Amino acid sequence: MNLERRFVWDVLESHVKEDHLRRHCLTVEIALRAYARKWGQDENYWGAVGALHDVDFEKYPEEHLKHTGEFLSPAGYDKEFIRHILSHDRAYPSEKRDLLDRTLLACDETPGFVLACCLVRPGKSLQDMQAKSIMKKMKDKAFARGCDREFLTSSAEALGVPFKEHADFIRVALAEALQDQRFFNIHLITDEGVMP
Repeated sequence: MNLERRFVWDVLESHVKEDHLRRHCLTVEIALRAYARKWGQDENYWGAVGALHDVDFEKYPEEHLKHTGEFLSPAGYDKEFIRHILSHDRAYPSEKRDLLDRTLLACDETPGFVLACCLVRPGKSLQDMQAKSIMKKMKDKAFARGCDREFLTSSAEALGVPFKEHADFIRVALAEALQDQRFFNIHLITDEGVMP
């Protein structure tokens, strides 16, 4: 099974063409790599799971995760790798989730929320933003209305990490990734601004 980052991204880019979805996959990859380092896990394996977790979403948004295997098996990814990705379906039995599965679930939406918080700040800087700014936006129901705040909180708690700590950990990971050449294949740059 090839976990080399260029190969992983070649697989992703062959199925995902939209920049916003690639950006999302990148942020989840960054978050999972950071947690893998923190917990002494295989960073390349966890990063590949994060990068490829939405590989079928663009083509099959209404049948998301039902086509993951047909996209990844031909690329050499095994059943256990694919199972990790399938585990981020909220209907997946929670008692069957291992640490990687729970981390993927907790990191699926939080990076996007953290970046959204950053984009409304004057300097649009991840490094300058503090956890209290994220928590303030968590309480502001008019901000990111479509975001399921209860899910963000409960998925972090399933890791044994309070949401504030989890969100700040991801903020730091994203800020550090902006300095890492490995992550320059697609930037955390949007029409709204740059987040150094």
